[in-house]
Amino acid sequence: MSGAMTEITPYDPPMDPLVVLHEDSDIVVVAKPAGLLSVPGRGEHLADCLLTRVQVAFPTALLVHRLDRDTSGVMVFALTPHAQRHLSKQFEERKTKKTYVARVWGQMAEKTGTVNFPLIVDWPNRPLQMVDHENGKPAHTDWRVLKVKDSETRVRLTPKTGRSHQLRVHMLALGHVILGDPLYAKGDARAFDRLMLHSEELRISHPESGKGMSFRAKAPF
Repeated sequence: MSGAMTEITPYDPPMDPLVVLHEDSDIVVVAKPAGLLSVPGRGEHLADCLLTRVQVAFPTALLVHRLDRDTSGVMVFALTPHAQRHLSKQFEERKTKKTYVARVWGQMAEKTGTVNFPLIVDWPNRPLQMVDHENGKPAHTDWRVLKVKDSETRVRLTPKTGRSHQLRVHMLALGHVILGDPLYAKGDARAFDRLMLHSEELRISHPESGKGMSFRAKAPF
C-alpha cells in the first residue's frame, strides 16, 4: 500500500521562494509551502526539503520540529545548538502552542469539541496512522468551528500532543476528513489541489531571552 501511495502522490515539490517571518541570532521562522518535505526523505528524488532550502540562506540552521509534507504553515528552526536544545525541549514538554486551520468534509453539528483518541502506526499500511484504544499513544486535539458552508466546515484545530498525522486521523475519526488529504480522503473529499491543513500560528519562548513569541502565517485557502 505504501508503494501505491508513492505512485498516487509523486514528490513534486513547489518552487516557491523562501518566506521568512522572523529572524534573529538564535532562530529563524519561515512559512512552509504545502507539498514540500520538512526534512530529506530516502533517495535522491526526496532530497529537496525545507531544511536544506533554509540552510542555503541560514547555513547554521538546525531542525526543531516538522510538518507533514502536505501541510503548510509556520515552522521554526534553530540557528545554534543551544537554541535547538532549548526549543526541542519546549516541543517535547508541550510548552509550545500550535494552532491550525483546516477545511473538512461535511457540516459539523457542534461548535467546539475535543478528540482524545489514542493513535498508532497502521503497520501494514504505513505511513498511515490509526486509532487504537488499547495500544495507541495518547493524542489530544481541541477543535472549534469557524464557518460552515455547503458540504464543508472550516475549523481551528489546537493539538495538545504531537502525534504523526494526529489532526488528519482525528478529523477522519470524527467523520469529517480534511479535504484534499491524499492518504485519508476518498471521492469528492479528495478532489482538491492540496491538503487543506495549515499551521496558522506557533507560540514559543525565545531560547535566549525566554520571552513569549507568536508567529503567524495566514492560510492560503
